[in-house]
Amino acid sequence: MFASIYYGKISKDETERLLEKYGREGSFLARDSETVPGSFCLCVRRDTFVHTYRISQTSGKWAVKAAPAVTPQLFETLDKLIDTYRRAAPSTMAPLLYPLDKTALNNSNQNKGRTGVVPFYQYI
Repeated sequence: MFASIYYGKISKDETERLLEKYGREGSFLARDSETVPGSFCLCVRRDTFVHTYRISQTSGKWAVKAAPAVTPQLFETLDKLIDTYRRAAPSTMAPLLYPLDKTALNNSNQNKGRTGVVPFYQYI
């Protein structure tokens, strides 16, 4: 699951444009953190905003950064983290409803490219 929603090193602005153009309420993707090397950002569209949650590795396990007084839930893999939060996101998190699959998006853009329209995110 994680590999299909992982967009790599894209900016916050690019993320917001992707989720606005191709997403809907509850759409989500993951990208590299721009400020914390080795961490990821889980970005979720909710209403007209994109909520961003940092995912970091602690003691070999993955966790979404929680409020200081909250003990984060730890996961062996990024796939388990995403699958768990898709079923039941914490109350402090926007629901993960629709993965913005980069493969499907890339295939859609390649088909548009055949008609003479330049793909929006050709490098995805």
